[in-house]
Amino acid sequence: MTTLLKPYLHVGLRITCRSTFYPPALLKSAYSSWVETIREELYRGSMAEKHEGEKQNGEGKEMKYADVGINLTDPTYQGFYNHHTTPSHPADLPSVLSRAAAIGVRKFMVTGSDLPHSQQAIDLAKQYPGRCYATVGVHPCAANSFEEEDEGGGEALLEKLETVAREGVRGGWVVAFGEIGVDFDRLGLVGREVQERWFGRQVEVAVKLQLPLFLHSRAAHESFLRILNPHLPSLPLRGLVHSFTGTLPEMQELVALGFHIGINGCSLKTAENLAVVQAVPLAHLQLETDGPWCEIRPSHAGFKVLAAAGEEEEEEEEGDGGRWKKVKKEKWEDGRMVKGRNEPCEIWKVARVVAGVKGVGVEEVVEWAWRNSVGMFGLGGEVEEAESR
Repeated sequence: MTTLLKPYLHVGLRITCRSTFYPPALLKSAYSSWVETIREELYRGSMAEKHEGEKQNGEGKEMKYADVGINLTDPTYQGFYNHHTTPSHPADLPSVLSRAAAIGVRKFMVTGSDLPHSQQAIDLAKQYPGRCYATVGVHPCAANSFEEEDEGGGEALLEKLETVAREGVRGGWVVAFGEIGVDFDRLGLVGREVQERWFGRQVEVAVKLQLPLFLHSRAAHESFLRILNPHLPSLPLRGLVHSFTGTLPEMQELVALGFHIGINGCSLKTAENLAVVQAVPLAHLQLETDGPWCEIRPSHAGFKVLAAAGEEEEEEEEGDGGRWKKVKKEKWEDGRMVKGRNEPCEIWKVARVVAGVKGVGVEEVVEWAWRNSVGMFGLGGEVEEAESR
């Protein structure tokens, strides 16, 4: 281990020796980066030794996933598509959860995108205790609901969110405040000022409840941080910037502030996306699917990584590594996945792409992500277990 860390110790000495020549802020950033690198290398070394021991003992290790961005309240899991009032097939959420369990998904953090969906997410957490947990919040593309609230206006809706979240925390069902943020790619849905105003007010509620944040940022990095920064001293757990598609400098700034980066299929579309993912520190990375959206498609750069590793997008037979045949929704049958509808059981693909672009083992990626998700969101009180691994 000493040999492994020797290059990093030399870096630390250079930082110390040159401290009189650099501004304090730059030194702090460099030192934090150095410490994070050592932490990853130490853990990587211990994992390699542990996995080698398991191999020698003939013991295989089941990978554990937490899908920390999954929209299980979406109508597609009830058989409804494209706002149609007639279902294309029976509700199949139990089958969706069963497939996920078969590949090792132990925890689901169900996204609340407005007040009704937040309440539905909590209902799922009650229905599947110990497996499903909820977030509470209003998505930036739904922020007009604050302006349209009939009784008491936006502040009344904010109070309802706080009440629902507080009761959910007390019951052990709510683990994060979100999905909140700003999205300037879709200003046609909600104007900039409305998004910014209610993002800030929701962060204030999260501070009151001391909940980590489940965050959304699209083409709005400067505004996003301007609103968040004043609250950081009161948000020790920070939060997860989910479905990250931003630039390398944006990711680095978020990590330097203590945020984690959520990776799903939308984070793996282009070569530029993959370069960002490659640079995300494992200690700040979490995995998600954002189902029913954000699947990895053949046109995506991430798909090429899967193909290069010999992984196929469409598996014809059930049971091959936890993959199932996909059919059109009109030809749905129990036990099959629906084409174009992403599910938590596809999280293994995200993990394999991340491992491929980083050049590390998939087990390492999955274990880091599990530790990070449980450490930030709790997800049933398994922090000690995760940290002791």
